[in-house]
Amino acid sequence: MVDFIDQHRDEHGVEPICKELPIAPSTYRRCKALEQQPEKRSERVLRDEQLCHEIQRVWEESDRNYGARKVWKQLGRESIPAARCTVERLMKHLGLQGVRRGRRCITTIPDEAAHKPLDLVQRQFTADHPNQLWVADITYVPTWSGFVYVAFVVDVYSRYIVGWRVLKHMQTDLILDALEQAMWLRGKPKGVIHHSDRGSQYLSIRYTERLAEAGFNASVGSVGDSYDNALAETINGLYKAEVIHKNGPWKGLRLLTKSSPSCGDFL
Repeated sequence: MVDFIDQHRDEHGVEPICKELPIAPSTYRRCKALEQQPEKRSERVLRDEQLCHEIQRVWEESDRNYGARKVWKQLGRESIPAARCTVERLMKHLGLQGVRRGRRCITTIPDEAAHKPLDLVQRQFTADHPNQLWVADITYVPTWSGFVYVAFVVDVYSRYIVGWRVLKHMQTDLILDALEQAMWLRGKPKGVIHHSDRGSQYLSIRYTERLAEAGFNASVGSVGDSYDNALAETINGLYKAEVIHKNGPWKGLRLLTKSSPSCGDFL
């Protein structure tokens, strides 16, 4: 409305225009005064202006992946105080949003004949210390040369990817390699609760024997239920959204392996 008044004030005058618009002449004059002396704007407006620059920077540095929650977390890590609702409001004002996830793909193939450990987690994905609870899952990526499968192992306490592996098949070697990397990285801890879905790979003899040999406690959720392994599903979703869908299409295993996450990504 201020711009409209500026365009027609010479012809009609400020007061007559304001009578027809939902704006008072004093409001118009205050807006014009603040344009001449921007330092007199309210503290909130000045603070929002500063935050907008920081939010834009963090969003750009994330390769335009971060949504409001991750931008807010990063500002906190940089000791830039801001409420989450403020970050959400300003990102909406700036027209910024995080990358959106695509449809979830199901890779769980249940083995009804295999022995099934109990669900020791019961959807409570919390831990009091590192190496108390790990979650594992598999996802797949379409490439020009066929499907490629990715296995993750995540420490629930730190939300840290402690092991991962990319192969052209979804056999037990895929998840065993991810598990071995995780155990090597964390110094072969004992007593870890290892939670997964009821996929045949995780219930295979080789994998369950390796868990027992390492001193792990196996735990499994139900088939086709994302809530029973929600944290691992979240990591899979972020991986697809931030790496696969955004940077594809992928030609094959070699390029995908080079671009897959290092341990610790997607916190």
